[in-house]
Amino acid sequence: MTAYEQLQIRLAQEPATWLITGVAGFIGSNLLEALLKLNQRVVGLDNFATGHQCNLDEVQTLVTPAQWAHFQFIEGDIRHLADCQQAMIYCHSREGGNPPLPNHPVDYVLHQAALGSVPRSIADPLATNATNITGFLNMLVAARDAQVKRFVYAASSSTYGDHPDLPKVEDVIGKPLSPYAVTKYVNELYADVFARTYGLPGIGLRYFNVFGPRQDPEGAYAAVIPKWIASLIQGEPVYINGDGETSRDFCFIENVVQANLLAATAPNPEAVNQVYNVAVGERTTLNDLYAQLQRHLLPRYPHLAGAQPVHRDFRAGDVRHSLADIGKAQRLLGYAPTQRIGEGLALAMPWYIGQESRDDHRTS
Repeated sequence: MTAYEQLQIRLAQEPATWLITGVAGFIGSNLLEALLKLNQRVVGLDNFATGHQCNLDEVQTLVTPAQWAHFQFIEGDIRHLADCQQAMIYCHSREGGNPPLPNHPVDYVLHQAALGSVPRSIADPLATNATNITGFLNMLVAARDAQVKRFVYAASSSTYGDHPDLPKVEDVIGKPLSPYAVTKYVNELYADVFARTYGLPGIGLRYFNVFGPRQDPEGAYAAVIPKWIASLIQGEPVYINGDGETSRDFCFIENVVQANLLAATAPNPEAVNQVYNVAVGERTTLNDLYAQLQRHLLPRYPHLAGAQPVHRDFRAGDVRHSLADIGKAQRLLGYAPTQRIGEGLALAMPWYIGQESRDDHRTS
């Protein structure tokens, strides 16, 4: 039995209280679904800047009414310290005339709220800084004051910057290539200082190109997989920046959920106050990704038989190659990814296709 399987059994038997920031987003809503299915108490914080109510609505359909009753949502903004402080307490419902139950302080914080996207940060560095640095600092202060057991936060593979070596190893980084990368590196520095100065146990998870259900295909800053799927289905051009040999370590969302829960509860003291790569440890070029998506979609969309991508200039701030060494997470957290890119795409494709069908139905 894997470390994650053992953890799931233990959590189901011993519910804890969790805070997920960015709960209406892609990763946040998947964490919510996993925790509610394990009968955990969850506080969710989101301002809907990039998250969506439909993600929360979908999670509600995937859990039982009793499990959903364990979710408390706060519409708030991490840029406001008072909102962060309010989210540190799980308040039981007082409805129904029953005697009030005791409130629960948050045990574990899973901090996912951020303004992602390298291009967005280049276009608007002030907004990225306000959310990703000021908001992050607010969350650290609130978590410190609430004496949470552990603060797990979304770091980023963009922190490796211009360092050329592959695979990427946690303690060797280069210079950041975008304002977004700067903010995520500052997060790591702040978390380390709060651990040493205030004793706040923290773990950073450097995500590598996460994909899966509830990933937004819309907007200028949409991630490549949902954006390309939407374009292919709709018969629109798929643009590849550069020659297509740029490569990424694509990581299915279930692997990210696993890493977060393991990081929050890891019993080994050596595992805490660390940063970990969260990926699969395999490199896929954009050309190969396009071919895989086309192959998955072709049986349902025969118009894709002769489709070809359109190549254009490289994008400013992009890293040429990305590949993670996941040995540290395997060793200290018991992390064991369960889906590689092909398996993840097979699992996610029905959701992506269904999403496009729902969008077509809404606009028809």
